[in-house]
Amino acid sequence: MKIGIADTTFSRVNMGKIAIDELRKISSIPYERYTVPGIKDLPIAAKKLLEEKGCDLVITLGWVGGTQKDMFSYIVLSMGLVMVQLMTNKHVIDVTIHEDEAEDEKTLMMVAENRVREHVRNAVDLLVNPKRLQKLAGTGQRQGYPDVGPIWK
Repeated sequence: MKIGIADTTFSRVNMGKIAIDELRKISSIPYERYTVPGIKDLPIAAKKLLEEKGCDLVITLGWVGGTQKDMFSYIVLSMGLVMVQLMTNKHVIDVTIHEDEAEDEKTLMMVAENRVREHVRNAVDLLVNPKRLQKLAGTGQRQGYPDVGPIWK
């Protein structure tokens, strides 16, 4: 079993380092890291990690700027990652930070770190403990921000 971690140089935070730190804290699952320039390069990185490097799941770590053009790039990324999942029949966990999510850099850093760490836990659960995710179904989980809770139980 192996997890792929794909990150970018465009990110303003070393999200790959955070992901590896969290993975090492909670699991002994080996990983393969692949760093690319930007988010539109993440789909091919994910596919290579799955097909050429033998990963069972990939976590992609992207950073999106705050312009409309950046949002279009995110849509392209998202569609590409869905295609990779369908072509490989394996999960690709998209962990993306949007620069307009927070008013200041300190908050943005907190959101990025929390989201990466929480999604690493989700990835490990998908591989080795899917029952934990089933127990959380419908509970309003949010990665990077406080959970909102269910509407009803």
